[in-house]
Amino acid sequence: MSDAAMIARLQAENDALRAELDETNQGVLALYAELDTQAEHLRQASDLKSRFLSYMSHEFRTPLGSILSITGLLTDELDGPLSAEQHRQVTFISTATRELSDMVDDLLDLAKIEAGRITISPAWFDMFDLFAALRGMFRPIVDASAVDLIFEEHANLPRLYTDDKKLAQILRNFISNALKFTSQGEVRISACLEGDDGIRFAVSDTGIGIAPELLGTLFEDFAQVDSPLQKRLRGTGLGLSLCKRFAELLGGHVGVESEPGVGSCFFVVIPLALAPESAE
Repeated sequence: MSDAAMIARLQAENDALRAELDETNQGVLALYAELDTQAEHLRQASDLKSRFLSYMSHEFRTPLGSILSITGLLTDELDGPLSAEQHRQVTFISTATRELSDMVDDLLDLAKIEAGRITISPAWFDMFDLFAALRGMFRPIVDASAVDLIFEEHANLPRLYTDDKKLAQILRNFISNALKFTSQGEVRISACLEGDDGIRFAVSDTGIGIAPELLGTLFEDFAQVDSPLQKRLRGTGLGLSLCKRFAELLGGHVGVESEPGVGSCFFVVIPLALAPESAE
């Protein structure tokens, strides 16, 4: 083969390769454009879901507040005495309304987090004050049950710099769940240092426990334990998911240890002092 023929053949092969590369590049660009379009559709769908949840949550709050106010007036017998059966029915309405109100609050928190509208407001506070507030909040529930609610006092723990309201919401959810799934025994809240700059809050109970295969999904959205007791207890399945998200916003993480028939221990580990960039 002559040099001219060789050059011509190589040139043809080069042109064919360049054409193939151009076609491939066009395909890649088209794929990127399609991915961008799909990503935009997903973003719009997510924004729409967040706005819908936020709107509906706000709209539900007004009638729920009205129902609670009316049941409060009936319970106080301001318009006349109620029979024992009427008191029972009003209590049922009030309890169901509070449960629905809690679900609405969970949905609103989820919408705010997904929309990036949750604000973190850190401040210095003593753990003693946090435990005292939680103890007072759950006293009426504990007084009416056979479960002991125990707060372990630790005098040597330092003051914390974090968002105490978000931390209280995490612990409140842990305690509420523990009381729901513990028919007798105790629910114990403790705190201890974790490493040099962290603190670990734990809520342990002597309740029904959780099967090992369910532990990995507990902190996912709308996850619930499948048990006969759970079927009698209503909820969105968002509580633990929100705990996980709040913990991450506070620079920490959550976890659980459990044994069926023995009990469970839910914990959250956060820094003693929230980093400035985390509070932005």
